[in-house]
Amino acid sequence: MRPRLKPLDQQVIVITGASSGIGLATAKKAAKAGAAVVLAARNEDALRAICAEINAAGGRAHAVGADVGDAQDVEKIARAAIARFGGFDTWVNDAGVGLYAELTETPLEDHAQLFRTNYFGVVNGSIEAAKHLADKPGGGAVINVGSVLSDIGAPILGAYAASKHAVKGFTESLRMELQRHNSPVSVTLIKPSGINSPFSDHARNYMDKPARVPPPVYAPEVVADAILYAAQRPVRTLTVGAGGRQMTLTAALAPHFADRLFGATFPPLSKRKGEKPASDNLYGPAEDGRVSTPHFRGRKFSVYTEARKRPGLTIGLGAFALGLAAAWLGRKQLGAAARPLLARTVRPLAVRAVRRRPMAAARYALRHPRQTLQVARALR
Repeated sequence: MRPRLKPLDQQVIVITGASSGIGLATAKKAAKAGAAVVLAARNEDALRAICAEINAAGGRAHAVGADVGDAQDVEKIARAAIARFGGFDTWVNDAGVGLYAELTETPLEDHAQLFRTNYFGVVNGSIEAAKHLADKPGGGAVINVGSVLSDIGAPILGAYAASKHAVKGFTESLRMELQRHNSPVSVTLIKPSGINSPFSDHARNYMDKPARVPPPVYAPEVVADAILYAAQRPVRTLTVGAGGRQMTLTAALAPHFADRLFGATFPPLSKRKGEKPASDNLYGPAEDGRVSTPHFRGRKFSVYTEARKRPGLTIGLGAFALGLAAAWLGRKQLGAAARPLLARTVRPLAVRAVRRRPMAAARYALRHPRQTLQVARALR
C-alpha cells in the first residue's frame, strides 16, 4: 500500500537529536512551514528553550527529554506525541554522536556506546514509528539520517562509519519488510556529506588537535530541506551534497585508489587549529542550541541534491541541452545522417520530460524559443 504523505502544514513530525545541528535546523524549518514538531534529545533544558522560541514565533513545538538508545525512552517520545498532538505523521531519526580515533585505539566501551546511540537509536525509533504508522490511515514516513560514510570507510572516523553502514543495512531491510507486509510507510535514508554542524565539537576526540569535518562542508539547512522533502514524498534515498557523492563514486569505481586517497587525506583533514573542547556528548549531553559551528562556513545550496529532488526537470533540461548539442553537431558535421540516431536516443527523454514537467518545459520554451525550435527540428 502506497503511503499518502501530507503537506508539512498538516503534519506532526517527531525529530530526535533536535537540540543542535541537523535536527535543530529541521525542527525550525518544519515549524516555520506549519508543522507541529515533537523534539527529543537528552538535553531537556536546551529543548525547552528551543520549543519556547518556536512557540513564541507562532509555531507548535513540544519537548521530550529522552535517550534514543533506551527503547523505553523512545516509547515515551511516541506517547508524548500522541498525548500532545494526537499522533504523528513523520518520524526523523537524527540523534547521533561522533568519535575521532583510530580503530585500534578506540576503547571498546566507547565503540559500544556510539552504536547504542547511532545504530540502536535508529532501530528503536524506526520500530516504534513503524508500529504507529502502519495502523494510521494514509500511513506516514520514517526518515533515517545516515551519512555518505554509510557507503565508504573513513580512517579516524571508523567507528562512526561502521555505525552508519549498520544504519543503511537496517533501513533497507526495514523498507523491504514493510513493503512485503503492504504497510503504508515510506522509509528513507538521508546521506549527508560533510556538514557544518556542532558534530565535531561534540564528538569524543582522541586526536592531539581539535576535530573538524573533512571538506567539502554544507550547511545543516541543506540536509533539513532534504529531510522535509522526504517527509512529503516517498523517497528511497537522498544524498546531500555532490562532494559526498563523488567520494562514493570514487570508492565504487576505483576502490584501491580510494583506499590510498582517503587513508592519506582524511586524518589531516579531520584536524583544525585551536583548543579542544573540554567535554563531549558520547555518554551525556553537551552544550546544545546551535545549528552550526563558527569554525567554518557551510555551502548553503547543493545543485546535485536539488537535481535529485527534481528528476523530471533535470531530465527535461538535460534532454533539451543534449538535443541542442546534437542538433548543432548533426548540422555541422554529420548532416541529416545524425538525425535518426538523435531521434532514437533523445526523443524518449524529451517526451518523458515534457509529460512529467509540462510547466517547466513550457517555461524553458518561452525563455529559449530559438533553442527549442532547433531541438524540435532535430527530433522530427
